[in-house]
Amino acid sequence: MRRPSALALLAVILTACGSSSPRHPARGASPSPGSLDALWRAGGEAVGMLNGTSDYSPGLVRVSFLVVRRDARPVYTARARVWVARGRLARPFEQRWAQLERIGVPGGSGSGNATHIYVARVRVSKPGRYWLVAAPAGSSVRALGTLDVHASSASPAIGTRAYPSPTPTLASAHGDLAKLTTRVPPDRELVRYSVAGSLSAHKPFVVVFATPKFCMSRTCGPVVDVVDAVRRRLRGTGVRFVHVEVYRRNDPTLGWNRFMRQWHLPSEPWTFLVGADGRIKAKFEGPVAVDELSAAVRRTLL
Repeated sequence: MRRPSALALLAVILTACGSSSPRHPARGASPSPGSLDALWRAGGEAVGMLNGTSDYSPGLVRVSFLVVRRDARPVYTARARVWVARGRLARPFEQRWAQLERIGVPGGSGSGNATHIYVARVRVSKPGRYWLVAAPAGSSVRALGTLDVHASSASPAIGTRAYPSPTPTLASAHGDLAKLTTRVPPDRELVRYSVAGSLSAHKPFVVVFATPKFCMSRTCGPVVDVVDAVRRRLRGTGVRFVHVEVYRRNDPTLGWNRFMRQWHLPSEPWTFLVGADGRIKAKFEGPVAVDELSAAVRRTLL
């Protein structure tokens, strides 16, 4: 299975822009001063937001996204101001800064033409649909997106016990790397330990559910590279690092494998930090930067 072409990626972007940018609530009317819609239309180019995350529950929510011009060029500035409101015509109740984070590592696997992504943390108290506007600093582009917050997360919640999945390892697969990973070159150090074995040994670990070869978005490909880079950075700390592929027999036509189903993961990639007590300490949906993941491991597992 090949990666999507540039035209396919552009189609994805335009579709995302269309779905995140419905018609103005009142055709021909000016947006109310101070409303989220007014903020969106205040720049020189109003576009849709391309989200890197989708699984949200009340609390402090991590949101990652791209801001992409209509000619398919991403906007990369050091940070972007983010506003959150209950509706496009409502005034924002939250204002935060999103930081631009690098996706992947130099010389790593492809990232679908995206090299960076914005990451913000916004607080929402109740389930429901929220609207966001992002304004990259120094740019006239404004991106509009939605945030669908559910009563509980679809993925395992922080504080819950990790599922003891008997994920395959070099030993269990008798060294057959093609069964263990689609990364090129193979990530041997990330398939030495299983999730179940790490839980039994009471070892803290990082587990990433991802398929480097068959990643289909602009942002998901390099997550395994990032986890491996953090492993090298934190070598000698006692933290284990585990990579789990997501498809049955590494074939996308066969659907999710049993490990994805055991962890109730609606998408990929996902990265979880699990403590020596077997409980999930942190989690990241979609892309995550080396510095962001390293800091989380030091904060929660060391």
